[in-house]
Amino acid sequence: MYITRVSGHRQATVAIQQSLKQLDPTVEAPTVNGFGYTYPLLERVVNNAYMSVIKTTPVVWDYLYDNPKIVKNSQAIKKFLHKTSYEKLDRLFKRYKPDTVVCTQAFPCGMVADYKRVRGLEIKLVGVLTDFAPHSFWINEGVDYYIVPSLEIKERFIKKGLPADSIKVYGIPMRTKFSVQLDRAPIAQKLGLDMNVPTILIMGGGQGLGPIKKIVKSLIKVRMNFQIIVLTGTNKKVLNEIKRLTTKTEKRILVYEFATNVDELMEISSIIITKPGGITTSECLAKGLPMLIVDPIPGQEMRNTDFLIKKGIGIRIDDTNDIGEEVEILLKSPERLAAMSKSAYENSKPHANLDIAKLILNKSEDQFNGLVPPQEQLENYV
Repeated sequence: MYITRVSGHRQATVAIQQSLKQLDPTVEAPTVNGFGYTYPLLERVVNNAYMSVIKTTPVVWDYLYDNPKIVKNSQAIKKFLHKTSYEKLDRLFKRYKPDTVVCTQAFPCGMVADYKRVRGLEIKLVGVLTDFAPHSFWINEGVDYYIVPSLEIKERFIKKGLPADSIKVYGIPMRTKFSVQLDRAPIAQKLGLDMNVPTILIMGGGQGLGPIKKIVKSLIKVRMNFQIIVLTGTNKKVLNEIKRLTTKTEKRILVYEFATNVDELMEISSIIITKPGGITTSECLAKGLPMLIVDPIPGQEMRNTDFLIKKGIGIRIDDTNDIGEEVEILLKSPERLAAMSKSAYENSKPHANLDIAKLILNKSEDQFNGLVPPQEQLENYV
């Protein structure tokens, strides 16, 4: 279960689904938008409100995020939503008869935990964190396992009263292809890029958030030779603006809304400029990709940023006008880039999806011999 179709939560869910199919092709692993299924209208209202807040008054979201007072005062609303979801969950559980429920977002995790307790169900419930920062809404009676990205988060959850053996430091699940090292030359040739020239990848998440246009304008002012790849997500306005900018520079710029080959784009890139969403961050770590962090959303992304800076993987840029200069400095400092890349690899957990799938299936490594289909077959499960 996840929330929001275009989201890191869904990407994590699909990654786990693919790995379950990889390890056991006979398993049934449907994915469900937990919020959209139980409260479709409320989901749209909440999503629109969230987007409005982070765009106009992000300080409000920073105040709300994991605020103990908010957690305490929202308990009545939480209980009401859980109770009024039972009827729909009855139909859902009757249809699928699940042995295990996996939730990649705190709301459906809490909802199912409450439903499991009230209905007296003997099912395994797994909560999978998709950011490098835990919050109290995750903690619910009835959750059998929590999957966390780092030992630090495990220790925080233990301090909140959770048993240590229920917390697994597996990492944030991503699609299997990000754990595979690729040959850069054919990728560059396919895209029409020069593999001997540095490539800068710019991503604004699925919704194209962040000052993408300003970033590109800052980069094209730099005289140093490098190539640029831009992913704008659903933001059509930014897409058209970047396309216009490509006519005003000699730099090679590729512009996409979405790309199904992000793993390839990361493979050939020297630096990524992005918002530090949990899934994007875990993919960058698996690719050993140094990160320049811009405009992180207060709350989860700020905490992801703190993690990346602490580990020496990322650099936060507060003034967009400085991005071009910072990129030039990094590209002229191969030792520093190499150290950032090394730290990214050291903190990556590229097999989190498979580890989670093994936990769900409750089987050991050698029980999966001969059950792994080719990678191209896995893409059919997206």
